[in-house]
Amino acid sequence: MIFLHTSDWHLGLTIRGGMSYADDQKYVLNSIAEIAKENEADGILLSGDIFDKSIASPEAIHIYDDVMTNMCLEMGIPVYAVAGNHDGPERVSQLGSLLSKSGFFIAGALQREPRVVSAGDTDIYLLPWISTDKVRSVFPEKAEIINSLEDAYSVTLDYWRDSFTEGKKRILVAHAFIVNAETSVSDRAAEVGRAAMIGSHVFHGFDYVALGHLHGPQDVNEKIRYSGSPIPYSFGKEEKQEKSVTLIDTDTWEKKVIPLPQLHKRMTLKGTFEELMNAEYEDEVLDAYVRLEVLDTFVGMDSVAAFRERYRNLLEISGKDVEREDARITMTVGELEEKDTDPEAVFMRYCEDMLEEEPKKHLRDLFKEALKDYEKEVETR
Repeated sequence: MIFLHTSDWHLGLTIRGGMSYADDQKYVLNSIAEIAKENEADGILLSGDIFDKSIASPEAIHIYDDVMTNMCLEMGIPVYAVAGNHDGPERVSQLGSLLSKSGFFIAGALQREPRVVSAGDTDIYLLPWISTDKVRSVFPEKAEIINSLEDAYSVTLDYWRDSFTEGKKRILVAHAFIVNAETSVSDRAAEVGRAAMIGSHVFHGFDYVALGHLHGPQDVNEKIRYSGSPIPYSFGKEEKQEKSVTLIDTDTWEKKVIPLPQLHKRMTLKGTFEELMNAEYEDEVLDAYVRLEVLDTFVGMDSVAAFRERYRNLLEISGKDVEREDARITMTVGELEEKDTDPEAVFMRYCEDMLEEEPKKHLRDLFKEALKDYEKEVETR
């Protein structure tokens, strides 16, 4: 059998400043559906973080509804999914029995008995995101020995292994943070609290473990893999990753990685102000989600406006720090524009641009007095 492994869609995620990823997400999820169809996949393994927030936005739910209807009903490809730490477990698993009849199998909150779906000669186990408290409540007789998240996984999976059917192949769909796996900037939850890491040994006994949670596609070992997010959601490491899905052949356990096309690339461009303004980039670059590193000048409002005329999806700008010649400061375009609605912030930015230093306190006080006088004058007109 052939299964397609994907994860970390983060439907509803917005770029700082409110710009939506909706068009990018619809584009790449349609590509995933087409890849599954072209490769005659027998099922899709969706390893959590379907949504970016536990209470999903109407836009995110609309995308979710369309893609699941397309995959399960129109294409007839079953989807085996688990809730991740960003998902609302009770919400995503509502109407579970009814959805199963349409070929959509999902595990929300952890249950004592394994959520296992038989697909031909393969049993697919669905393990949602868990916590130590949740596992203690589900296995109260083991509460005293659950002192870490790794203990929680061991208790749960040791119990589930008792249900293994001899002669059956076994896939586990899960959402977890494995020790020594590589993170990206957008792995927000993973980067906070290293106590959430677990050893890969807890998954012994499974022929393939389809993991979600980390956004960089990577093998933990020959049996355990992160498919990664389908879209690069941050700069740095992630913009250099080739986003993909993984096809697993259960006859040979061979893995095939298939790159995903992107509606917008994500890239960092470096150069002087003049170089960045005049470089002969193709439309693919000018239309990308861009972070600019300006090497020769301070980044001010005028330069931001000029760059935005050229780079249609400019997200971040890095320039010299006015306080230290050898340091740099990075801000999102949204942060810059937010500051521009505050007269004092505009004055501070002007002094940094023109005087190349922050205004002293007495100068700031003079500006505040002048601003008050101006506001009074406006009120009396």
